[in-house]
Amino acid sequence: MSDRWDDDQLIAALRAAVRARQAVPREFVEVGQSAFAWHNIDAELAQLTYDSSLDALQGSSVRAEAASVRALTFTAPDLTIELEVSEDSLLGQIIPAQRGTVRILAADGPDTTTEADEIGCFAIRPIPARPFRVHCQTTGGVEALTGWITL
Repeated sequence: MSDRWDDDQLIAALRAAVRARQAVPREFVEVGQSAFAWHNIDAELAQLTYDSSLDALQGSSVRAEAASVRALTFTAPDLTIELEVSEDSLLGQIIPAQRGTVRILAADGPDTTTEADEIGCFAIRPIPARPFRVHCQTTGGVEALTGWITL
């Protein structure tokens, strides 16, 4: 048998590739494409350094009931973003405390923008239902961008 493909084999392989591509859920493809669209090249990537939901999974919680608020901390070299997820809002603070602009970058919808006050506090309502990222830019010009967050 030859290592060369004939036209029928090539067409069959292309059809199989197209069918395989169609089997991937649309949302999965969109999130993947969004992950590679780096719109904020100057922003430092803020890595997740704390997630209170992991405490409960690891059994380190001493409470009898689960906390009603989930806490997340994202750390970049010059900025920390603390988030608290409650029933109806996403509350946050930029540390060190300072004014700034906070954008919620949705995976499949419009961005939401709000301002952080002089102590760095901000609120997002409603909580994004789909994966999102948080981009903070302080009035001093420091920027940080979280990875994708799914609540």
